[in-house]
Formats: sequence, C-alpha cells, structure tokens
Amino acid sequence: MRGVPWFRRLPRGSVRWRLTLLYSGLFVLAAGVLLAFVYAMVAHTSNWAGTKVGSVSRDAPLPVGAPAVKAVVERSLEAQRDEQLYWLLVESGIALALMALASLALGWLVAGRALAPLRTMTHKARRISADDLHERLAVSGGPRDELKDLADTFDGVLARLQGAFEAQKRFVANVSHELRTPITFQQAVVDVALDDPDADAETLRDACRRVRTAAEEQERIIEALLMLARGQRGLETREYVDLAEVVREALPPSGDVPVAIRTELAAAPLLGDRRLVERLVGNLLDNAVRHNSPEEEGGWVTVWVGRQDEGRAVLRVRNSGPHVPADQVDPLFEPFRRLGTERTRRTRRREGLGLGLSIVEAVAEAHGGHVQARPGGAEGGLVVEATFPATWTARGARRRDVDRT
Repeated sequence: MRGVPWFRRLPRGSVRWRLTLLYSGLFVLAAGVLLAFVYAMVAHTSNWAGTKVGSVSRDAPLPVGAPAVKAVVERSLEAQRDEQLYWLLVESGIALALMALASLALGWLVAGRALAPLRTMTHKARRISADDLHERLAVSGGPRDELKDLADTFDGVLARLQGAFEAQKRFVANVSHELRTPITFQQAVVDVALDDPDADAETLRDACRRVRTAAEEQERIIEALLMLARGQRGLETREYVDLAEVVREALPPSGDVPVAIRTELAAAPLLGDRRLVERLVGNLLDNAVRHNSPEEEGGWVTVWVGRQDEGRAVLRVRNSGPHVPADQVDPLFEPFRRLGTERTRRTRRREGLGLGLSIVEAVAEAHGGHVQARPGGAEGGLVVEATFPATWTARGARRRDVDRT
C-alpha cells in the first residue's frame, strides 16, 4: 500500500503489548544513549592519557636506543586501549541486550498492572445490557485519575440511557393505553349494534356517529404524536417569524371561549419553523383556556409577547384557575401526564391528550429555546414562559429602539 507509513502496516496487538513495546523501546533508547556517552568519555580519556605520555617522551632528552623503546611502549599502550574499548563495547552490548529482555518482562507486568482497572471496567460493561441498566461500574477508591474519570463518565451515560429507556417504556405504554381506549369503544359500539336484531337505520346511524367520534379521537392522538416527533427531530426549514403576529392569528374570538383573554403584544422576531411555532402558541392558549375557571367565576388568560435579554423573543401565558402544586409542575411536561381532574372538571370543553406541554417543550428546544412553568401564586393557575434565541433582526431592532431614545 503506497503512501501508508510502514508502522501502520504492522499487525496491531493488544494495548498491553503495545505499551510493553513502548516501555521497552524507551528504555533501550535511553540505555543506548547512556552507553554511547560513556564509551565516548572513556575513548576521549584514553586518548588524552596517551597524548600526555607521548608528549613527555618527545620533550625529554632520550638516551641511546630510547626511540625504539618509546615506539614499542606506544604500540603496546595503543593496543591495550583498543582492546579495553572493544571489550567495553562488547560487554555493554551484552548488558544492553539482557536489560532489553528484562525491560520487556517488566514492561509487560507494569502495563498489565496499569490496565487492570480498565479490564475490570470492560468485564462489568459487557455484563450490562438493556435489562440491567441500573448497574454501574462504581469505581471507588484509588487516585482520581483518567481511568476514574472514564468510569464516572460511563456511569453518567448509563444513567441517561436508563432514564431514556424508562421514559420510552412509559411513553409506549401510555400511547398503547390512549389508543386502546377509543379502539375498545369502537368495538363495543359496533358489537352492540350488530347484536341488536331490532336495530333500525337511526340506531345504526347513531352507532356510526359514535364510531366516527372515536376515530377523530384517534386522529387527534396520532397527529399530536407526529407533531411531538417532528419537534424532537429538529427544524427542517427556517424563516423569520414574528411571534406577536402568530399569537394574534391564534387568538380565538372573545365569544368562542368561556374566559376573558387580555393581551400585550410587541414585535418579537425569531428564526424558525412557522408551523411549529403556531402549534406551540396554539397549545399554550388551548391549555390556558381549558384548565381555567368559567368567565362568570372571573376566569381570565393573559398573553404577553415581547423581547428580553438582548433581543430574545419571549411568550408568557398566564391563566387563572385552581392552585397548581409546585411539585406537580415539572411532570406536566412529560407525555400523557395530566393534573388531577379537579383542575378541569367544571370547564373542560373536551379532555386533553396530555401532550400539549410536551409538544411545547419539544418545539422550543428544536428552536434552541426553553420553556419554564411555575404556579400562578395566590391567583392560582399556571404561568408558562417560552423563550427563543435572539436573531440578527431582533438585535438590530433593539439597537434602533435604543438609538431613537
């Protein structure tokens, strides 16, 4: 394979084996550099000593026959020095080879000890499946190192997966229950009509109307589920949408609702999917009207739209009605979760599906925003606020407003 480094073409072993080779290679490299330095120092010292002896012999007066003796001594010293350097090199090489083998064994042991926690975590992770996501690696003791951080991160992922699986199971069970009710009702109506031998045309028409009502209920559920899935999937199209304009179009005529609606609307542009924003606004208004008190009892809904926090588009819907406990607010955003029947028994036009706030939250998150809810306090009811990120148009409009002032 051309263009691929040679070391990438080598067969890959385990991490322990690669760490062993790395440890041993670094040791051999360091030892080789050290031996080369020692060899160079010994050779330099030997040359310096020989030069010293030779210079003294040349400068001193020599007796008769001394040059021959000097030459013999110099050759003897040179041979002795070469022999010493040779055996130093041989013995150093043998020692280096033996230490390289020892470093392989030591590297294997050290790498195994270092990877032991990782093997333990791997064995535990293999035993964890979708049926026992409640188990954790639970690495305790030891230093706070990278392996401990890895185990804690994995435990966090397992916790989120467990929550997602449980939420999915609850969602599937709730959907099955919600769809089973109208289906069972349809079957009962049809069975009663078929078992009645004296059923006339009017009776059959009434049975058909009741079946049609149940089918419409199923259609509402399926449409809400599709809208929830679309909101959770994210945005497919983006355009500038004025939140105040969407609210004006979604407000029902005053005579069509049993409560008084008060509005305070200002331009609040955002970038997103208009159909999803319309569904968010419609769900909030529908919930505020449905979960309320009749107009003769002073029921009301207030809708505020404007910009806050450097141009963020904000929609705040507040309604009157029975008091909502603070610990029951967050569960209302879960699919098919409803508050007690005491909140809606008197004025409910038709029973909600329990998906309204879930869709609102999914749509807001798809636009990069968020939804908050809190009890209405002494006046009862609920306050729901949806906030969307500021757009370039919103920031520009804010700057123009500041310049005018």
